[in-house]
Amino acid sequence: MIKVAWERVSRGNALCAFAGSIFIGAACFAFAADGGTSVTVSGWVIDSACAYTKGLDKPIGVACAKACAKNGSTLVILRDDGTIFLPIDSKTPSSSQNPRLMPFAGEHVTVMGKEYVRKASHALVIEKISRSAAH
Repeated sequence: MIKVAWERVSRGNALCAFAGSIFIGAACFAFAADGGTSVTVSGWVIDSACAYTKGLDKPIGVACAKACAKNGSTLVILRDDGTIFLPIDSKTPSSSQNPRLMPFAGEHVTVMGKEYVRKASHALVIEKISRSAAH
C-alpha cells in the first residue's frame, strides 16, 4: 500500500513539474518575443540632462545639445506632449544611439520605430529618422 501511494505521489509531482515547466517556458518565450509596438514619434532630439532637470519643451539650441552629447550625455527624443523616449539598440550587445542621433541634435524630428514601455518609461528602437518640415 505504501508503494502504491508513493507511485501516485511521484506521478503527480512529475505531472505538476512538467506542466509548470511548459507554462514557464511559454511565458519566457512570450516575453522574449515582444517585438514592441510600431509608432511614429515627432519631437526634439535633446540631451537627457536638460530633458529631465531643466524641464525644457525644446532644446536651447543645436550647439548646446551637441556639446552635451559630445560630453557624454545621452540624447533622447522629447515628444511634443512631453513624453521622453530613450533610444535603444535592438541588438545584443547593444550600443549607444548617440552617433545616430548626433546629426539631429537640437532639431525637431519624426521617428518611426518600435516602442517599448515599462511602467512609465518609454524606449524606442529607431527604424527611420528625418528632420521635421515645419519647426
